Amino acid sequence: MSNDKPQGDYVSSLASIVGEENAVSLWENIEQSQQKRIQQAMGSENPPSCIVYPRTQEQLAAVIAESHRNDWRVLPCGNGSKLGWGGLVKDVDVVVSTQRINQLIEHAVGDLTVTVEAGMKFCDLQAILATSRQFLAFDPTAPESATIGGIVATGDTGSLRQRYGSVRDQLLGITFVRADGQIAHAGGRVVKNVAGYDLMKLFTGSYGTLGVISQVTFRVYPVQEASGTVVLTGTAEAISQAVATLRGSALTPTQADLLSTKLVSSLELGKGLGLIARFQSMSESVKEQSNRLLAVGQELGLDGAIYADGNEAHLWQRLRERIHYLPTKSEITCKIGVLPTAAVEILTQVELGLIHIGSGLGLLQLEDKNQVLKVRDRIQANSGFLTILDAPLSVKQQIDVWGYTGNALPLMHRIKEQFDSKKILSPGRFVGGI
Repeated sequence: MSNDKPQGDYVSSLASIVGEENAVSLWENIEQSQQKRIQQAMGSENPPSCIVYPRTQEQLAAVIAESHRNDWRVLPCGNGSKLGWGGLVKDVDVVVSTQRINQLIEHAVGDLTVTVEAGMKFCDLQAILATSRQFLAFDPTAPESATIGGIVATGDTGSLRQRYGSVRDQLLGITFVRADGQIAHAGGRVVKNVAGYDLMKLFTGSYGTLGVISQVTFRVYPVQEASGTVVLTGTAEAISQAVATLRGSALTPTQADLLSTKLVSSLELGKGLGLIARFQSMSESVKEQSNRLLAVGQELGLDGAIYADGNEAHLWQRLRERIHYLPTKSEITCKIGVLPTAAVEILTQVELGLIHIGSGLGLLQLEDKNQVLKVRDRIQANSGFLTILDAPLSVKQQIDVWGYTGNALPLMHRIKEQFDSKKILSPGRFVGGI
C-alpha cells in the first residue's frame, strides 16, 4: 500500500460513505475471479486494501474525495472485464467499481439518444434499446459483461467502426467525478450540442487516469431490416485486390475486416487470408450488395459464401470469441493501427489477427515478447503503432505496453497534472507511466 494506514481504516472510512452492507469488501473477501482480474492490472505484489461499490454518483464523488484527502491511490473499474488492458498500475490502495451505478437516465426515442449511468452493462442497454428497435453501434470485447463506462474509458468500439465511427464519434455528453471528488459535465443530451467536445475526446480511451466516468449520453441508431455477411478467402494478392475494389465501390458494409490465415482456418471458413463484410439495410439492398461483393471475389478466383440469419450471428460470435479470448495463457493480445493499404502485408506475417479495412485498426495474437518487438518495429517503420492489451505479467514487466514514439508526452503529462495533480487515479496505467 502507498501509505501506512491500517486496512480497517480504509474500510471504516469508505463504509461510512456508502453506508450499506456488502458495499465494501476486504481484499481477502473478494471472490477469486475478481481478484484475478484486479491482479492482472497490478504492477506490485501488494494487493489493494479493498474494493468499494458506491450506488450513486454522489457516493462515488464522496469516495473519490475521501481518497483525494488521504492520498489513496484508486483503480476505477466497472465489471473489470478490461482491467488487464493498459500498463501496470502502481501500489493501488482502493478499487472503486461503478458496477452498481447502472440506471437508465433517459431514452429519447425520437431524438435517437440515450443517457445511462456508467455501470450499466452493454448487453443490458442493448436490450432496452431493442424494445424500440434501436441499438448502440459498438461491437466491444466481452459484450455480456462490459460496462458502458469501461467501453468509453478504453475506447473499445470494435468493427462497427467501419460504418458508425468510434466511441468518441457517438458520444454526445459525459459526466465524471474529478480526482478531487467534484462532479463535472461536458456535452449534452442532444445531437446538435457540441459544447465540451474536447473533454469527451480526452476521456475516451483515457483508462481512468483523468477522472471516473459516472454517466454518458450516446447517439443511437435504428435496427436495420435485414443483415447478410459475405466471406471471401484465398491468396493475399487476390484478397488485397478485393479490398481495394470494395473500398472504391458504392457498397456500404457496416463491418468489414481482414482475417489472417490461421483465423480463417480456425473458423473453418476456407484457406488463405479472408475478407468478411457485413451488410445491413433493406432486404433487397442487402441481397444486392452481398451478391456484388461475391461476384468480385469470383472474378478474382476467391472462394466465397454468404451467411444469413442464425448462421450469420453465430459466425460473428465465433469470430469475436476467437480473436479476444486466449486459448493459452502465454499468448499476447495486441491492438494495432496501420495504414489500411498495409493491412494485408501485416496479416501475412502473423498467425492470428484481424484488421478493419476502413481504419487500419485491428487485433493480433502474438506468441512471445520477441515477436511483439519484431512486429512493433515493422509497424512503426510504416507510421503505425502496436499496443499490448492482454499479456502475462512477466511480459508487461519487460516491455513498454504502449510503445508510444510520438511527441505529445509532455502535453499528456500537463493534462494529467491539471486533472489529477496528486496522481491518485489509475497511476501508471496510461502512456508514459501516466
